[in-house]
Amino acid sequence: MLSGCQGGRKGPDRTVERGRSPFTGQPARPAPVLAVKIDNASQARPHTGLGAADIIYVEQVEGGLSRMLAVFSSRLPATVGPVRSARESDLDLLRQFGRPALAYSGVQSALRSAVDAAPLYPLPPGAAPSAYFRGTEHPAPHNLYVRPKAALRAAPHASDASDIGFRFGAAPPGGQPRARQTVRYPSAGFTFTWSAADKRWLVAMDGAPARTTDGGRLGAATVVVQYTTVRPSRFHDVLGSVTPFTKTVGSGTALVLRGGKAYETRWSRPGAGGGTTFTTTDGDRMTFAPGPVWVVFAAR
Repeated sequence: MLSGCQGGRKGPDRTVERGRSPFTGQPARPAPVLAVKIDNASQARPHTGLGAADIIYVEQVEGGLSRMLAVFSSRLPATVGPVRSARESDLDLLRQFGRPALAYSGVQSALRSAVDAAPLYPLPPGAAPSAYFRGTEHPAPHNLYVRPKAALRAAPHASDASDIGFRFGAAPPGGQPRARQTVRYPSAGFTFTWSAADKRWLVAMDGAPARTTDGGRLGAATVVVQYTTVRPSRFHDVLGSVTPFTKTVGSGTALVLRGGKAYETRWSRPGAGGGTTFTTTDGDRMTFAPGPVWVVFAAR
């Protein structure tokens, strides 16, 4: 039985049982954390390897489009991609993982010093050339792929998965029946549809079912729509479009989807070095359904 299903004001806070992933609540051995920055332009789909991710973060980038940050530890697929460039928001987000490895295609020169100073193992192709290859399924630059095992050989001291604030267990009382939830960016959209047969939320991107080349339809046991500040940063792309900065330190509201219901919650992350606590309206720790988690950052 999973622990961590009671917390907040009404009971002791317990972390996930030993022998279970702190990212999914499912059986797993301690293993290093590899984050991969994922291209999500239409030309980059279908993706490869995302079905094995423990956590997928979705964020807004230039032009109102989206990219994802896929976090792997419990399972490592043979290949992940397409891989694209990192953003400033990723650095704060990744600090909660200790010192993880980050696979990405590169960063603009103005951001490079911040990446080098961050507590992570940066793994662009130049740092792990044998881990990357160009595929033939998509046009460049949407065809760069990484081999996770090879990437982690270039970061042998990457931190193992540890508590980042997620709690797993039986669903809390309350919640509103919800069959579908959509999150829209200016030029992108994600829809999560509950499938009782699959016991997960099926993912659609820009109105089309999200599939992978190696694992079929993408889905999640739990989806978190985390409302936060999304503001312009001091960086921009080659076309001059300003890069949004997504704030993941602070507090705010969130909508947690699990088991065909939606739960109004609060999130809190006082500092970048710690994880994010999710609590119900009663002040208890919000529990997630065991399995992969998607966290979609949305402007409040």
